[in-house]
Amino acid sequence: MTGVDAHLDAVRARFRRLTPEQAHTAARTGDAILVDTRPEDRRRTEGGIPGALVVERNHLEWRCDPASGGALPEATGTDLRWVVFCDEGYASSLAAQSLRTIGLRRATDMIGGFRAWRAAGLPVTAPTGPAVPVPGPGAAPPGAAAAPSGPA
Repeated sequence: MTGVDAHLDAVRARFRRLTPEQAHTAARTGDAILVDTRPEDRRRTEGGIPGALVVERNHLEWRCDPASGGALPEATGTDLRWVVFCDEGYASSLAAQSLRTIGLRRATDMIGGFRAWRAAGLPVTAPTGPAVPVPGPGAAPPGAAAAPSGPA
């Protein structure tokens, strides 16, 4: 097998992923830091996990690496157990491997992501608002005046 599925299988074979229940226990006992990499619109419409740090995927390595000038205050060493989660547990596996590649050897992810956490009945924060519609091709950006339609 080749492609992204094979890559994902190979990545996941390198570390032990946590179930939502295991991640909850690890965070509650101080053995792990949960990191929500979901886009802002998902967090707004679906809620989140209380106490999880929010780090969008494109900033993850810089924010978790204690040697980075942009590190989070929680990034105090390379032996921390970062538990990354996304919506369903796919992108988070690749993100956890990226953290391991930069020396964060205990990084892992959560099986099934936020959806599995919520389905397990674990604590979630309430959504804060509706989804923001994404304009179609050629549509004016939000707040822009509509173009005149026809002769005045």
